[in-house]
Amino acid sequence: CNGVVDGYFDLSKKVIEFDPPLYKQRYHFVKDLVNRHNTKKVADLGCGDNTLLWMLKIHSRAELLVGVDINESRLRYSWDKLSPSWGNHLSPRDLDLTVTLYVGSAVERDSRLRGFDLITCIELIEHLNSEDLARFPEVVFGYFSPTMIVISTPNSEFNPLFPLDNALRDLDHKFEWNRMQFQTWALDVANRYNYSVEFTGVGEPPAGAENVGYCTQIGIFWKNEAKATESCISEQDGEHAYKLLYTVLYPSLQQEKVRKFVVLNEVYREVYIMRRRFIRILIPMDDSEFNNSEDSDASETEFKDRFVGPPAFTEAQKAEFRLLGPAFTEAEKTEFVLLGPAFTEAEKTNIVNSPKPFCVGNEFCVPLERLLAYPKVNRICDNIEMLRTYIADTVTLSSDGSTMKVEIPDHDDY
Repeated sequence: CNGVVDGYFDLSKKVIEFDPPLYKQRYHFVKDLVNRHNTKKVADLGCGDNTLLWMLKIHSRAELLVGVDINESRLRYSWDKLSPSWGNHLSPRDLDLTVTLYVGSAVERDSRLRGFDLITCIELIEHLNSEDLARFPEVVFGYFSPTMIVISTPNSEFNPLFPLDNALRDLDHKFEWNRMQFQTWALDVANRYNYSVEFTGVGEPPAGAENVGYCTQIGIFWKNEAKATESCISEQDGEHAYKLLYTVLYPSLQQEKVRKFVVLNEVYREVYIMRRRFIRILIPMDDSEFNNSEDSDASETEFKDRFVGPPAFTEAQKAEFRLLGPAFTEAEKTEFVLLGPAFTEAEKTNIVNSPKPFCVGNEFCVPLERLLAYPKVNRICDNIEMLRTYIADTVTLSSDGSTMKVEIPDHDDY
């Protein structure tokens, strides 16, 4: 629930400001927990607008993210934020990630949520009536039985600091507990279902009111015998109470088509960079380029001076400026022309020591050994044969398959 407490509050003399907003603090708390423990399977009960799942999908170790909510229209409205972007295809994940949304209640059993590393219930339990609250531990702790559970709920001791019109922060809240009430409930549930629990929170109180505790209180539950859960996951694997609304598999390097796409993209990129720089070094700018200037009011000498610098430059300096830019050292020119600026010293050495590209007629040829030396290609392809397999049906190779060939365009094209 993102009610009045997530914004700014006018008190008689003070304004309580949460920065970042309280709902973001709750989500960042979960995100930090996921990062610390490298959790792979996470389910968010009462996921609402999917903001938490959206934040977690960038976690590199995540393999399965599931959201469950009773509000189907809200899920439909916000599922776009969970869809892979074009950037996810250009820079795919190392591991597969599936994101799934279900329509359902946190007090319904569905075997597809068993065996998770983490289940989160962020500002959920206060929306449950007494009957559902009684069933909640049996379903979440007893049946789903994840390794870890995070439950957050409002701390009612903080409420007097807000200008509330009624006793609760949200009209849909059925109750709000103080710290003693929440901790008593949590310890009882943990004891019944063989969990340990620790308490914390987010939303620091203002100076002078430290005794009220955090605005949002949080319980982190750890299952004491995680292995026992794994052994009995399949006992009732036919229970599917939830409605599947949305599922998507993110592109990753685990997928053959994605690996091929990434290799081809990187190969084409590096080959055309090498070709462009090779041509710029071998074919200096022709005087006719100055004559083709759209600046008809400037003389040839004036145009040249503006392009390559004042007349005080020597011809050699002008040539250097035209090809590389001003004031490069020999080492910088080598790096710029052959490699580009984004490699480590070890990577540069590896590339420089690989077979050099060369020209045959009007073809620019790059040995596959050279391409394999580039780190992004080498990370996916273990050897030349694998690289050849990925690119052979798309690029032009030499007769022995050792070199990739591209045409050198007319100088006018450059």
